[in-house]
Amino acid sequence: MVSQTKPKIPKIDFTKENLKHGTSTWIETSNEVKCALEEYGCFVAVYDRVSMELYNEVFGSLGELFDLPKEIKVKNTSDKPYFGYIGDEPIIPLYEGFGIDDAPTLEGAQSFTNLMWPNGNDHFCKTMHSYSVMVSELEKMVKRMVFESYGVEKYYDSFMESTNYLLRITKYRGPKTEDKTNVGARDHTDKTFMTILHQNQVNGLELKTKDGHWISFDPSPSSFVVLAGDALLAWSNNRVHSPNHRVIMSGKEERYSLGLFAFQKEMIHVPQELVDDQHPLQFKPFDNYGLLGFYYTEVGSRTECSAKAYCGV
Repeated sequence: MVSQTKPKIPKIDFTKENLKHGTSTWIETSNEVKCALEEYGCFVAVYDRVSMELYNEVFGSLGELFDLPKEIKVKNTSDKPYFGYIGDEPIIPLYEGFGIDDAPTLEGAQSFTNLMWPNGNDHFCKTMHSYSVMVSELEKMVKRMVFESYGVEKYYDSFMESTNYLLRITKYRGPKTEDKTNVGARDHTDKTFMTILHQNQVNGLELKTKDGHWISFDPSPSSFVVLAGDALLAWSNNRVHSPNHRVIMSGKEERYSLGLFAFQKEMIHVPQELVDDQHPLQFKPFDNYGLLGFYYTEVGSRTECSAKAYCGV
């Protein structure tokens, strides 16, 4: 009887000394990124730009944020779905989260901090800003590799000018008997172009493979989960996979997670280079925030693939 090997999320090393643009190492890593995104829609990036000191400062500062009074927390609002505070939702009782729009800019980090702490909290502001900048550098690197792998690097600079980052700070508490659920986040795909997730040492994140297996991974301070969102799936003309993922909680420990979500402010078009006889055009030009909003409608929440339902040809 042949035993089946349990699938694992691909791991890609971004700490290589000679990982510089244009080198053979860069090209090899770019190919690994492309293959992982096409087959799994995700990979674990080993990335050491976020130092152990910064990691400890970031996760060490989250307690004071979640300990704020509810009347302060709910001030974190946005006209965009999912960009503000979410908590005490009956359907996901274990989940609580904040959104910092434009977190890699000092203005964005300061705006959120002043909202939560009117008298200021410089340490929190500087910590979240520094962290967001470092993680956004990883996102930019991966995105450049994707564009180059598909031969459309000429669009990269203008695409980056249109990128907007949202940092979501999330806490999942351990389930209690009265909760009647251990689901921290329900099965979903992201509506981003790209998402980068980072967490403390409490497990819970699970990702679904194309053949229906749920797989988890062992977190570490230098492990960042890079996920393709539905916007990247559509931009790539369905070459890249956008994976379903969820959070399942067990035990009593709290799980803290930070997610850097990359959205596009301008209309997204499938590059003409990605359309041919074998890959006919599958998606019309679309607005990334429109896709996000569609998902939160009654029709959008029931579709199997938000991108195909929203902007499919």
